[in-house]
Amino acid sequence: MQSRRRFLGHATLASVGASLGSAAAPSLVPALSAALASSSPAAAAPAVPSVRPKALAPGATVALVSPSSPGREPEVTAIAAEVVASLGYKPKMMPHALEETMYLAGADADRASDLNAAFRDDSVDAVWCIRGGYGSSRILPLLDYDVIRKNPKPLLGYSDITALLNGIHAKTGLVTFHGPTASENLSEYTVAEMKKVMTRVEPAGVIAAAPAPFPREGFVDREDRLRRIVRGKARGMLVGGNISVFDTLVGTPWEPDLRGRILFLEEVGEEPYRIDRWLTHLVLTGRLRGLAGVVLGKFKDCGPKEFQPSFNGTWSWQEVAGDRFGGLGVPVLAGLRFGHVTDKATLPVGCLAELDVDAGTLSLLEPAVS
Repeated sequence: MQSRRRFLGHATLASVGASLGSAAAPSLVPALSAALASSSPAAAAPAVPSVRPKALAPGATVALVSPSSPGREPEVTAIAAEVVASLGYKPKMMPHALEETMYLAGADADRASDLNAAFRDDSVDAVWCIRGGYGSSRILPLLDYDVIRKNPKPLLGYSDITALLNGIHAKTGLVTFHGPTASENLSEYTVAEMKKVMTRVEPAGVIAAAPAPFPREGFVDREDRLRRIVRGKARGMLVGGNISVFDTLVGTPWEPDLRGRILFLEEVGEEPYRIDRWLTHLVLTGRLRGLAGVVLGKFKDCGPKEFQPSFNGTWSWQEVAGDRFGGLGVPVLAGLRFGHVTDKATLPVGCLAELDVDAGTLSLLEPAVS
């Protein structure tokens, strides 16, 4: 499951240099502004009105699917079923969830068949992906979007599942959930954040916030420091996920409309220049025009690693975030708790939210479920 996500930003673009000291990258905002002015607006299909799935109730039946890669350990599917049961739900393993074809969890048609069947099955209340990896984008053309639209159910996962979450939302309007996969041991934080969003028919309020650190002498929090790249407030529907996966949707029929949206991103195991490449691609395609705001989660292991002979040096991913997002003219906050980390929030794609950079909060303004 090589690379997969974590994206944090750095102080306001005007103060990036002051924040990072002499190592700060030279500002490229004029070039960015010019690129935005000359690039054509996003060509994605207009957003479809959101459809909220029903809330997860105690005893709900949860279908377990493997739309991407197979488990890396023999007991992964059994573990997933036990995790579901531990939450008070009934696991239902779909027919092809145990299969393996090289780095894919079975043939494309079979993985798609499981997902279609889970939405079609009246006994299934929710669909939970066992793991990510790679392969979910391969089955996008094989999904039955009419069935999914007529049978709205919570779909949960992250990492490579980003393709499904955004592709299905773009095609059907279904609110989908960027959160843990079923084969993980879930922390108390992760369970609480998931239930807050998926089991309550009310606005969840603040999500993805780090709990206050336990105060003690000589201790300063390092893990959950917020970086206010551009201050301000923004409202819009949430959309996004893993950067490298989300970027592959650009130019496809499954690309979500970003206009008026709050884009959330995370990454894992990728070097700053690669993150720069994906974000620059979004700039050059014009997809970042019309955004309401940007919120960045955890960017695990995204520091510089490979110093290739042609490179004289490297920026940090924080500097890349400040450079690529700082000139958009929209609020940008980095450092919230979602992504490839143990304590992760569940973010509903297609749900109205408010980003308040000064307060350092992301809040849901409407229920994600009905």
